[in-house]
Amino acid sequence: MKIVIVGAGAVGASAAYAMMIGGLAAEIVLIDVNEAKAEGEAMDLMHGSPFVRPVTVRAGNYPDCAGASIIVITAGSAQRPGETRLDLVKRNAGIFGQMIPQIVAAAPEAILLIVSNPVDILTYVSLKLSGLPASRVIGSGTVLDTARLRALLGHRLNVDPRSVHGYVIGEHGDSEVVVWSRATVAGLPVEEFCHQRGIVYNASLREDIGTQVRRAAYEIIARKGATYYAIGLGIRHIVESILRDQNTILTVSTLMTGQFGMQDICLSLPSIVDHGGVEGVLLPDLSPDELIALQHSATVLHQVATSVGL
Repeated sequence: MKIVIVGAGAVGASAAYAMMIGGLAAEIVLIDVNEAKAEGEAMDLMHGSPFVRPVTVRAGNYPDCAGASIIVITAGSAQRPGETRLDLVKRNAGIFGQMIPQIVAAAPEAILLIVSNPVDILTYVSLKLSGLPASRVIGSGTVLDTARLRALLGHRLNVDPRSVHGYVIGEHGDSEVVVWSRATVAGLPVEEFCHQRGIVYNASLREDIGTQVRRAAYEIIARKGATYYAIGLGIRHIVESILRDQNTILTVSTLMTGQFGMQDICLSLPSIVDHGGVEGVLLPDLSPDELIALQHSATVLHQVATSVGL
């Protein structure tokens, strides 16, 4: 399998590293406007090839997208301290206008995995620019937010986060929605688990964890300038689900076609991901408040899309 990563910054390099360790591809190609950066990252990774399954890592250009199964796009202007993801839209939409046509011309059969922020808007932009079926243009969406929810809740409840199940849906950003009504630990509703363990479960706990999930990127950026390790692992997880045809349920960003009254915008709901991309979108049984919050999230994204003429 051949995977191309467009954008050899911290996120793209972390994703390449994670996929290389996971043995997901025979060839990984890094493309970046800064060709020397792409070459340096590829050299560094390639020197580690004796420690992993056979793989070739190299730098390339858009024509090298030919033959790729998946093209991961992390390129774009970086999020600045204090800046929301949605503030990025005008700058990055312009970048994508130049990039997507060249990618699709070289690899019309590939699946596009959009990671650059604001990911929901740029997934929608990529869908419109590429002309590809919606199933093959996927955003990383709230996969990372969902992982943050599971990690933080597991830490608070003193259980393995892999035993915690719950979703963050909607926009990957300030209007995202934690689906508390369906969060479970080992099959038990979180409230029941807390009751059995003598842990206080109330609105304060939900608000605190929800805020930490929503503010995580801002807090990390304020301390180290960028987030990349966790999203790198998240990218690897999505790519693995596609390449190995796993039918994994992930909160990726995909085109809404009437779900919960939402349409013509990309956002995250639990979706089945297989070798063809998004095979189907699931509709969780939301509480009335969660449904209102989700529809508000869609409205926020519609407003941003409209502001840039989409």
